[in-house]
Amino acid sequence: MKEASPLKFYFAKYFFLAFGLLQWSCGSVLFLSGDAEKNRSTALIFFIIGLTFVALYFAIATRLKRVSIGKKRIAVIDHDKTELYEWPEVKSIKAVPYFNLYKLKLRGKKEKIYFLPEETAEPLFGFFPHEPELVQVLKKRGK
Repeated sequence: MKEASPLKFYFAKYFFLAFGLLQWSCGSVLFLSGDAEKNRSTALIFFIIGLTFVALYFAIATRLKRVSIGKKRIAVIDHDKTELYEWPEVKSIKAVPYFNLYKLKLRGKKEKIYFLPEETAEPLFGFFPHEPELVQVLKKRGK
């Protein structure tokens, strides 16, 4: 079964949290370092940016999962739990442009699963009208 590298997955999953915490720490350093009104307004901007990124983390992190794609099955890996699905259970797989992500919908499940492609898949940036090879193969198997 093929899946994205764990390093790539964890970087994508925790990027917004790390960047938001970095913004909060920069804002707190600016707030504590001086009395000037300019420092306080800049610190407030850093806190708001940090809050935005932490909120994005909580919105994205629950849906981003590791997915292994095989010839007969798809495995969705969430922490220590692995759920196996057969190809007929896959409702749709679509590429998300600009983010190099794929959206997976399963029959009988409401939530969408977002996953990163394997390392050998061609990058998808949304500028090209053709679909990557991975999406074409997955559509053929789903039918």
